[in-house]
Amino acid sequence: MGLVIPWSLTLALVDAYSVFFRRPSRQPGVMSVIFVGDWVLSFLSLAAACSTASVADILITSYSFCRAKLCSRYQLSAAMTFLSWFLSLASSLFNLWLVPSL
Repeated sequence: MGLVIPWSLTLALVDAYSVFFRRPSRQPGVMSVIFVGDWVLSFLSLAAACSTASVADILITSYSFCRAKLCSRYQLSAAMTFLSWFLSLASSLFNLWLVPSL
């Protein structure tokens, strides 16, 4: 998940540059790199979501390791990770739709 934030910030800066200076960055090579990067980060965030959910499940089933407040934080973390994965997947599918239109 540490790779998703710099990737998203870089894409936001490129989009802001293309909007302010009116230079579209929709070239086939650039869009292909963005598409592949989104797919790779989507699968990595799915792996992070699954591992977070499994750790939360292990902590919840073994009551000796987890207090109530700590377990709820792990559950919230797992839910937010799955939400992040879903949004990343939506972004990569949208980029998949844009690549053939170039």
